[in-house]
Amino acid sequence: MPQPKNAIFNIAVIVAALGYFVDIYDLLLFGIIRIESLKDLGLSEAALLTDGETILQWQMWGLLLGGIIWGVMGDKKGRISVLFGSIILYSLANIANGFVQTVDQYKWIRFIAGLGLAGELGAGITLVSELTAKEKRGIATSMVAGLGLTGAVAAFFVKENFHWRTCYFIGGGLGLLLLLLRISVFESGMFHEVKKMNVKRGSLIMFFNNAERFKKYITAILIGLPTWFVIGVLVTFSSEFGKHMGITEKIDPGKSIMFAYVAISLGDIIIGFVSQWFKSRKKALYVFYMITAFFMILYFTVQWNGSAARMYWICAGLGFGTGFWAIFVTMGAEQFGTNIRATAATTIPNMIRGMLAIFILPLFQGLRNVTSFYTGGWISAVIIMAIGTSAIILTKETFNKDLNYVEE
Repeated sequence: MPQPKNAIFNIAVIVAALGYFVDIYDLLLFGIIRIESLKDLGLSEAALLTDGETILQWQMWGLLLGGIIWGVMGDKKGRISVLFGSIILYSLANIANGFVQTVDQYKWIRFIAGLGLAGELGAGITLVSELTAKEKRGIATSMVAGLGLTGAVAAFFVKENFHWRTCYFIGGGLGLLLLLLRISVFESGMFHEVKKMNVKRGSLIMFFNNAERFKKYITAILIGLPTWFVIGVLVTFSSEFGKHMGITEKIDPGKSIMFAYVAISLGDIIIGFVSQWFKSRKKALYVFYMITAFFMILYFTVQWNGSAARMYWICAGLGFGTGFWAIFVTMGAEQFGTNIRATAATTIPNMIRGMLAIFILPLFQGLRNVTSFYTGGWISAVIIMAIGTSAIILTKETFNKDLNYVEE
């Protein structure tokens, strides 16, 4: 079987990072322009929260379904086919998003965009993992995520200078331009070899018909829960939390997202080196979980009658702590054989994004309805961090694991 290259920066890493940059720009754009776009559609102040949550949930449902579709396709048809197909779909959806006139149109187009966005990260991480030597794999995938996550920063600055409809047009245009770069990327040699073998490829059922595989799959998903609780609740709705904690200054959720993602990008790069230093993915995860927990405590304790600036910096701290996205997706890819690796690496992050719609938002909404907005937030944080920590404990170490194998 062809051996992965030792270089960290190869064309696959660069193109995967640029693809993830566009992916994150489009994925987070709604959160950044939620208030402006919904006000422009004539929604009331109360509807900015309720309809905003609904549109976000529809996007996450699209990501959940798309993760399954693209993951299976990545193992059956190849990693490259996913990278081409997904970017075409979400680029066209974002261009269409610039023409929406109603909330219903907004929901459906964000759902379609979610379907497309689901394929980008998993296919990119799988391809980079298989094309990079195991000694450099963690750093290479961290570079993909770290550089790609700056797409959120770009989205904020585009929002500051353009009308919200133009922001969607720009996102769609960037995606279509990236298609030209995709032509220079070659398929994984491991995938070509597995295609010649008589093994089942791209089977979602295989994650559920074996107890050990099922445990690895579920724990891989649960490790990522804090990332989308932080972004989907604490950061996206930082304006609403600020009001409930007596902050009188206006908080721009788009700016909160920008601060968080600058820090996430930095965290995602640093965790690759931390993992390399510890020679352990799990130890690196524990460190970043502790950082996340520390800033969650600050979020709910020092913000009372605080300032918008303090909110932005705490969001940055939360973002840095949840900068373990690259490592946990890499662990998802490393835990499974080549014949179902793309399915794992694509469905795992999108299952977590989908959990925002299925579990995280409903948990927060239910708790805030029986307690308060503030209390519902911190109780949700405790529950989600407890689940994630338990999942890390149950997960096996994958550092330096050889990926040249298949699942029976």
